[in-house]
Amino acid sequence: MENDSLYGKNGFNKENHITENGFIKENLFAENKHCNKSNTSLNEGFMSTPNHAKKLVIKNFKVIPSLPDNYKDVTFEKLKDAVSAIHLEHSISYSLEELYKAVENLCSHNMSSQLYERLREVCEEHVKTIIAEFSSYPFNLNIFFDLHLTDIIDNFVFLKKMDKQWESHCRQMTMIRSIFLYLDRVYVLQNSSVLSIWDVGLQLWRIHIMGHPFIQSKTLLHKKAFSINYCNSETVDRSLLKRLIKMLADLQMYQQIFEPVFLKETDQLYLVEGNTLMSKVDVPNYLQHVERRLKEESERLFHYLEPCTRKALISSVENQMISCHLTNILNKGFNYLMDCSANVHLLLMYNLFSRVKNGLDSLCEYFGAYIKVKGLTIINDTERDKYMVQELLEFKEKLDMLIEESFNKNEKFIITMKDSFEYFINKRPNKPAELIAKFVDIKLRAGNKEATEDELERRLDKIMILFRFIHGKDVFEAFYKKDLAKRLLLGKSASVDAEKSMLSKLKQECGGAFTGKLEGMFKDMELSKDIMSSYKQMVQLQNTSSGIDLNVNILTMGYWPTYTPIDVLLPNEMVKLQEVFHKFYLSKHSGKKLQWQTNLGSCTVLACFPSGNHELHVSLFQLLCLLQFNEGDEFLFEDLLTATGIEEGELKRTIQSLACGKIRVLRKLPQGKEVNRGDKLIFNKKFSHNLYKIKINQVQMRETQEENQLTNEQVFQDRQYQIDAAIVRILKTRKSLIHNLLVTELYSQLKFSVTPSDIKKRIESLIDRDYMERDKDNSNTYHYIA
Repeated sequence: MENDSLYGKNGFNKENHITENGFIKENLFAENKHCNKSNTSLNEGFMSTPNHAKKLVIKNFKVIPSLPDNYKDVTFEKLKDAVSAIHLEHSISYSLEELYKAVENLCSHNMSSQLYERLREVCEEHVKTIIAEFSSYPFNLNIFFDLHLTDIIDNFVFLKKMDKQWESHCRQMTMIRSIFLYLDRVYVLQNSSVLSIWDVGLQLWRIHIMGHPFIQSKTLLHKKAFSINYCNSETVDRSLLKRLIKMLADLQMYQQIFEPVFLKETDQLYLVEGNTLMSKVDVPNYLQHVERRLKEESERLFHYLEPCTRKALISSVENQMISCHLTNILNKGFNYLMDCSANVHLLLMYNLFSRVKNGLDSLCEYFGAYIKVKGLTIINDTERDKYMVQELLEFKEKLDMLIEESFNKNEKFIITMKDSFEYFINKRPNKPAELIAKFVDIKLRAGNKEATEDELERRLDKIMILFRFIHGKDVFEAFYKKDLAKRLLLGKSASVDAEKSMLSKLKQECGGAFTGKLEGMFKDMELSKDIMSSYKQMVQLQNTSSGIDLNVNILTMGYWPTYTPIDVLLPNEMVKLQEVFHKFYLSKHSGKKLQWQTNLGSCTVLACFPSGNHELHVSLFQLLCLLQFNEGDEFLFEDLLTATGIEEGELKRTIQSLACGKIRVLRKLPQGKEVNRGDKLIFNKKFSHNLYKIKINQVQMRETQEENQLTNEQVFQDRQYQIDAAIVRILKTRKSLIHNLLVTELYSQLKFSVTPSDIKKRIESLIDRDYMERDKDNSNTYHYIA
């Protein structure tokens, strides 16, 4: 029986079955209903009993049929013709079933290796013909290095041809593999060292096509086709690039060959672009350009590059356009963006810098330097001292908003801002603390511009932030205590609740020792109310009212600022009231001494003018001057000086408030803002005012340079006591200590800044007072004297 009789019309016997692996499981030759006993083995035979179904079991040939003598050569030629037809994209003369069976027969007769090699040779010959087509392509390699868009487009024509050839090759290898599937499954699977038919196709393409120097340079090294600007051009077919990248990945040439060259070219392109742009555009535009490039590269990855390239490609943009220009970007545009409050651009800068190593550290460093420079400008501008605190608050608010909106509330930037504020605000010793205290005084005074208590509370919270930065908190305490005394004694506080809230904030920040005296001032005011209530009850019982309503505040000397008593000539009515109150107070508190502070007194007096009566709220010194005009309409300055007993400078300021201010109940001749000896003061009969109750500013309470100097001197004296106490405390604990260690301990214990010369002076003073002594052998060592 001829072997060809095994196949039906389509190449398979109608009753034959082919398993998944291509092997024929059972062979049955039966053209008729009878079986050939010589070629077929029956297990049980046919069951012809009418009560049972027939059962037939078929087994393989015991001996494989032999092939005709010329079958091998004929079949090889047949398969070769089929493969060549596939390569030439012609129709195949044979059916696929017939070709498949031919491959199976050859493999079944131990000709797999020969078939495999002949197939490889045929495919290799075809691939070599493709090389000739590419080699004869009318392009010069030098075109690749020209960056003109027309040259790029020309090279894309070459890439399109490459893509077309690759697509054809893959399609052809797929069809060839379907014909030689049996060979692939039987021979290749049994030989681990042999490549599959598909892999043979890849290998041939990789060796002969992509291994060719010209073709490789035109394809692999043509990075610019995938690079800046050109990938966004409408002339570029992204699907083409994606297919070519996929080809390189399939050929295992993407990571080993293409990617290194691609990244190297990317580095070079972005390096040149970064340098060019930095010299031509401003920082905001440069940052926007970098952001756009990063977005483009991400899209490039999405459209055609392999995911494994993502990290290296994005890093290339970051390194060449951000890392290499960190300092240039910051030097060129950071201060400008800060001055303009360009929070959007600063946010972009923050986001870009956060992508690179040391980016945020550099940004934070420049942020701190900017704060220090701007802060020192505000602090050192002596001509704008009265606006210093307000400007510092606005500056701090601006930075807070910047950190929130542009720097992602980064803790490092918050700490840098605090450190920078502490640095510059203490570069001018004492003055910021003094001005902060005065600013608080303005806010807590009656008539301040804060609309609500909530707004005032928020303002105090912001002031406390500045307070934390200053080292000279004792300076703040001295000025705050002096201003608080004025507010309490003159009844000028905006709100008792606000005063106590501020006191609570100071206590929370600095402890009870800091606010002890301030709390004592409030206690004195409460006790004074109780004392005056008892005094008025006594006056009513004794019916000794003089028609003058006296109100006295009893102040504990240790709590309140030190005031220098000023002796003036009071009217007899006032002197009598003082004596009555003095006796009353000593009857309640024996052994205590009262010292009257006339310079702190205030009065309300009824003034009669031709235009009508007015109730004037004035200081005691102003009242003494006005009372003189009950005796006459004109007085010389010297007359008032003798009649009142007020110190000359204080009297000049007092008359200035009555005759030269907005409310002029007196007239001065000659006219002018300054009051001098020989000036004549005249009762102003033409005075008129819309209000019945009029308050005349109390000039004697205005702060003078001398008062500020006195307060600072008092602070300095207190600091000397604190330094002395700290030195003695340290030496008492250590018994003996060298100079450098003693200074280090002092710096850690003292809450204010101190210079080495100040420490040296205090040490010499303590040695003179026998609190400590120098070592006899080493003058740099000190010993405590018990």
